Amino acid sequence: MKLAADILTGLVALLHLYFMVLEMFLWESAYGRRVFRQSPEQAASSKVLAANQGLYNGFLAAGLVWSLLMGPAGRPVQIFFLCCVVVAGVYGGFTATRKAFWFQALPAFAALVGVLST
Repeated sequence: MKLAADILTGLVALLHLYFMVLEMFLWESAYGRRVFRQSPEQAASSKVLAANQGLYNGFLAAGLVWSLLMGPAGRPVQIFFLCCVVVAGVYGGFTATRKAFWFQALPAFAALVGVLST
């Protein structure tokens, strides 16, 4: 079960690295605008905010990777960062888009359940 929880945690970290790249580097690209359903004008006017949000997603990914690299001592760090992702996903699901719940909160919650059950 620990292996499964660690794999899920790694997948959550990869998702957040993907979010970071989207928000920091691809925000104004055709792909980024399509993902976030924005016009070129909307993307241009929100570029700085998106980059800031992407930076936070990068920090979440870094924390999750760090927790995995710490071995057994990283369990509290893993729990902390997974809880952060769950809260961010739930908040985003209510305030931004329901996709945040499905693609952010739910995978992190699954990983958290796995970690807590080991």
